[in-house]
Amino acid sequence: MKVMTALFGPTDAIERATALREAGASGVFTFEGPHDVFAPLTLASTVPGLDLMTNVAIAFPRNPVQLAHQANDMQLLAQGRFILGLGTQVRAQVEKRYGAAFDRPVARMKEMVGALRAVFDTWGTGRRLDFRGEFYRHTLMTPTFNPGPNPYGPPPIYLGALGPRLTRATAEVADGLLVMPFGSKRFLHEVTLPAVREGLAVAGRRAEDFAVVPEIIVSVGSDDHAAARRLLAFYGSTPAYRPVLEVHGWGELQPELNALSKQGRWQEMGGLIDDEMLHTIVACGSPAQIAAHIRDRVAGVSDRVCLYQPGPIATSALAEIVDALGR
Repeated sequence: MKVMTALFGPTDAIERATALREAGASGVFTFEGPHDVFAPLTLASTVPGLDLMTNVAIAFPRNPVQLAHQANDMQLLAQGRFILGLGTQVRAQVEKRYGAAFDRPVARMKEMVGALRAVFDTWGTGRRLDFRGEFYRHTLMTPTFNPGPNPYGPPPIYLGALGPRLTRATAEVADGLLVMPFGSKRFLHEVTLPAVREGLAVAGRRAEDFAVVPEIIVSVGSDDHAAARRLLAFYGSTPAYRPVLEVHGWGELQPELNALSKQGRWQEMGGLIDDEMLHTIVACGSPAQIAAHIRDRVAGVSDRVCLYQPGPIATSALAEIVDALGR
């Protein structure tokens, strides 16, 4: 099984990427947190043999041509080992933090992918750029701004999705699905995969041509996993993640967490995450226990997994997890 895990910023990206590769990781990814998603990967591209992925770059504050240039350059630097992972984020973050539009996010994201493919096609074939959509319009690509064909081809486009509508749309238009880390085996099989099959059927696509990449929160050790509980409480406070809780009969916890978050009572929120919820959503314990959780959760679904860390995992522990997954 291929294991990808996180880079946390640009300052030690090369050193961390090297250590992660030596620990057995097949790739590294970045997320849109306190640092830019592309800068650490630019540095990590100097480390041979690692796949690189944005997981995820928030799509709507960017425009397709800007994203296409960034992704094309990353594909060149990574020599064909880059994946452009995109996500919608939630309305409040996009509108209030980024000051960008969020209306009709599923339709907007589908069109974003179409616009990216149109730009990549123009660069690869020399055909005129003529993309006219509801949200994006690109009809000019003069030679000065055209990088020409990428020797490694355009990078694949994966989308992060949770709800069935965006998951279906992802299976229709993207190359892969990044299964959100706030999830469970039950939600994956009862909600996510049926939506994937529906989307593939609508588009007339084969399952083998579409990647499903589960992301799993990992907490190493034998303590009370306080950081993981706080992370689950943060996710659980967001209305968009309530469907995961509802599958397990925990739906009423979401508004309680949400109310505490609005009062800034973040420390208290983690105390509401009981052991059952923790062990359902998080792979926690020893490296062997973590590997067993991961194998059980993704069996028959994927040969690649992304490890989401509430805090950096020691490379020695990561190496043990990778070894256990390989056995």
